[in-house]
Amino acid sequence: MHLNEHLHVHSGFGDLQWRKSTASNPSGNCVELAELADGGVAVRNSRFPAGPTLVYTRSAIAAFIDGVREGEFDDLAR
Repeated sequence: MHLNEHLHVHSGFGDLQWRKSTASNPSGNCVELAELADGGVAVRNSRFPAGPTLVYTRSAIAAFIDGVREGEFDDLAR
């Protein structure tokens, strides 16, 4: 599986319901996610809401979340 099979970059999405973690940094350095009508998941930098948006498949997001839950990325938070 190659990254480009699941990743698309877009800009200028319409009226989406963006969400971010309640544990997000209060200074605004956050990642926001939104569900798309086609089932994909859009991801953006909350500091640049008009900037590019990455779009992933649900399976790619699920794999990432599973990895986070299993501690695969813990070393990046230190």
